[in-house]
Amino acid sequence: MDFSQWQNDALELLRQFQGTASEWAQSPDFYVQLGAIVGAIALAVVLSLLLSRRLNLAEPPPEGVRLYRLRLWLHRLRFTLTPLLMVLLLSAAAQLSASAGYQQWLIRFVESLALVYLLYRFITRFVENAFVRTVGKWIGIPLAALAVFGWLDEVVAFLDGIKLTLGNIRVSLYMLARTLIFGSLLFWLGRVSNAAGKDAIRKQQKLDLGTREVFAKLFEIGVFVVVFLLLLQVMGINLTALAVFGGALGVGLGFGLQQIASNFISGIIILLDRSLTIGDHVELEDGRSGTLRELNMRFGVLETYDGKDVVVPNEQFITSSYTNWTHKDKRQRYSIEFQVAYATDLDPLLDDLRTLCVEHPQVLSGDAYPHELQPDAEIAGFGDSGIDILIEYWMEGVDDGANRVGADLLLSIYRLFKEKGYEFPFPQREVRLLGNEGAS
Repeated sequence: MDFSQWQNDALELLRQFQGTASEWAQSPDFYVQLGAIVGAIALAVVLSLLLSRRLNLAEPPPEGVRLYRLRLWLHRLRFTLTPLLMVLLLSAAAQLSASAGYQQWLIRFVESLALVYLLYRFITRFVENAFVRTVGKWIGIPLAALAVFGWLDEVVAFLDGIKLTLGNIRVSLYMLARTLIFGSLLFWLGRVSNAAGKDAIRKQQKLDLGTREVFAKLFEIGVFVVVFLLLLQVMGINLTALAVFGGALGVGLGFGLQQIASNFISGIIILLDRSLTIGDHVELEDGRSGTLRELNMRFGVLETYDGKDVVVPNEQFITSSYTNWTHKDKRQRYSIEFQVAYATDLDPLLDDLRTLCVEHPQVLSGDAYPHELQPDAEIAGFGDSGIDILIEYWMEGVDDGANRVGADLLLSIYRLFKEKGYEFPFPQREVRLLGNEGAS
């Protein structure tokens, strides 16, 4: 058959359709359905306006008013009120048309359009997340339209027929589209669920910080395992074959990933025995120190006071020693040592030094603290050039970074000496010159 024959056949079908459509457009069925559609839409618009005015849905209800939550919910639903009434009234019109012996397919067609419009208004007005809104508009609404018009099965069969077969592996366009859509949704749901679950666990004040971190990490692992298994099901991968392959792969990787496994197990042990918690100030054997900012399953992160991050494998916290300055008690004792001249009147000097420490806002002092935590100044010994003075004080946290209490006290001591006339001693030596006894 040539192209001209195809053209003639197409024109003949078009003339037959036009004739049938023209004949049907003049039939009572057409006018009944058209009248029912126009009446249902008009009644939906009128009822929507009346309800909005009657219930005052245009303005949000003031807080504290009676049935505030219900009124706020109705205020938000005002944008979907018209399409919702359209769907309900068109469905009722279709039932009445069928009971009267008339056709109803045109009413059902318009009802499907109204249902798609309702879904569109709901997504654009109520879904706040940009990702979900985009998926709903460009994927959810087209799928819903195909479903309500009865074309979804045909489209799925068409996409599934476009396939590529390599041995026992069959990849179709439908499988790729399904994996992409549901995979994106699963990972988004996993990320949102993980963040919400970890936040809820960390808000449980009845549990200590270490226990909360353990449950948060286990919850994170569980969420992503579930997402991964669901994604495999969506892709149509047999989990039994995957289990056999995973067992063989695990044995091979076990020898090559011993260090990673060791750090992973060490992280779980640290979280369980609570030897380290977030916020501890830790000093390693090599002298590096910092505040523990993160404690992951594989490593911990120490944030130094000069802005650097020291990444420490969890195994190092298990197999080597370190100093945890603030694990049990954040209060730390520090001392300052210096000398004064032997001619100094020590009683007023020691009183001035104690007052100087008490006046510093970060030094622990006052009736809220026991005597052993109060700042003190005393004689530490007698040196060659002056009297050794020792100042001891307690503070919350480590004397470094933002807490430069020691530097503040040294500057205050220097100003005190200049104001009161106290003297720092200089090295003193007594030198004797012995003459030569045989000299004349």
